[in-house]
Amino acid sequence: MSEKFTVARMSKGGERFEILVKPDPAFKFKTGEKIGVSQILAIEEVYSDASKGKKASMESLARCFGTEDPLKVAETILKEGELQLTSEQRRKLIEEKRRSIINFISRNCIDPRTGAPHPPLRIEQALDQLKLSIDPFKDVEEQAKAVIDRMRQILPIRVENVKVEVKVNPEFAAKAYNVIKNHARILEEKWLSDGSWSGLVEMAAGLYGPFIEKMGKATKGTVYAKVQK
Repeated sequence: MSEKFTVARMSKGGERFEILVKPDPAFKFKTGEKIGVSQILAIEEVYSDASKGKKASMESLARCFGTEDPLKVAETILKEGELQLTSEQRRKLIEEKRRSIINFISRNCIDPRTGAPHPPLRIEQALDQLKLSIDPFKDVEEQAKAVIDRMRQILPIRVENVKVEVKVNPEFAAKAYNVIKNHARILEEKWLSDGSWSGLVEMAAGLYGPFIEKMGKATKGTVYAKVQK
């Protein structure tokens, strides 16, 4: 496929649908920028196989998307489907994800010999030595945990955790509980008679700041959180 345009695709209702898109605006759309679909499409057509120029039937569009409008179908494909990246876009994504993994490890891990964090350069050099491949789409934390396991072969490293006492008012307890489950390990918990929640949770030290930020949003700033000494 020429890098003047690329393909976005998705499967729906047992059929495959593809659109030809301009790489840069399509990439920006997928990463959150507001761009009109008409500015992204190279051709205002929906294909069952773009490489062969085989168009999807109107019946298939109506059945699977509830519309025959190619712009509306294309918007769904862009939002929910898979975008084929150019080599430059893929290189850029991998480098950004690699940097995020290095920063995550540097924030959350220490050298057990000194009790001090490993500087990013040392983490980067260890990552280069291990020659690990980085998935541009996989979660940073998930990949970082796998990297840390491998890194122990060549570098003294330990994840630094903190324990946090948390209390949430009843009106925000259900929403906040989802945040807690997704960002920490619950060691102790108690649902009180008034519907409020209290507990003791554990997380990597570097995640405490983002955790408090998300809990603040979930509770409109009313959460009580205290790191145990």
